[in-house]
Amino acid sequence: RGNLIDADGSNLVAGYVGQTSLKTKELIKDAMGGILFIDEAYAITEGHNTDFGKKAIAALIKEMEDKRGEFGVIVAGYTENMEEFVKSNPGIKSRFDQTFHFKDFNVDELWEITENMLADSGLKPSKEAKNHLLAYINFLYENRDKFFGNARSMRKIVEKAVRNQELRMADTKKSLRTPQVMETLSIDDVKEFVPSEEKVMKRRPLGFKF
Repeated sequence: RGNLIDADGSNLVAGYVGQTSLKTKELIKDAMGGILFIDEAYAITEGHNTDFGKKAIAALIKEMEDKRGEFGVIVAGYTENMEEFVKSNPGIKSRFDQTFHFKDFNVDELWEITENMLADSGLKPSKEAKNHLLAYINFLYENRDKFFGNARSMRKIVEKAVRNQELRMADTKKSLRTPQVMETLSIDDVKEFVPSEEKVMKRRPLGFKF
């Protein structure tokens, strides 16, 4: 059918005995003829979900075997967590025979993402604002940890910068709000983004994997 079911651990695991397998099977039924995508799949077997999670995994593996070729399954999450997820049941690794590891975006790619997001908001950074943001993005990249948000981190920066620009425009006299001024992100809109060692812990980057 070409359909895609986007799910997470909570969609497979029930809160009481006997329902987890049924919940998992219902989800797979919806995915028949298409793809079941489970984001942050490791949450199924972590923490308080351990017992119910194991039942969900067992049900998932059985359905993958019984209905082989009738639907596809993709599981995704942070690298270390996914490695533990694969180890949680001997049958998982043999059924997920393709692994893709996505590296973090580099600084140039992160800036391209940021610039495109700003353009979507109708803004173009001034030279000073661009240099300031690039320095800040470079700092975030050099000090990223294994949970670095990549494009998500850039979106947060853009959302705050756009809000700052809108507030600045609201305080600007109408006669001074020329089209060029209205479409420019200035240094005043981004000066709050200052590198701080207290905000980050430098660790080995691990990217994202499914």
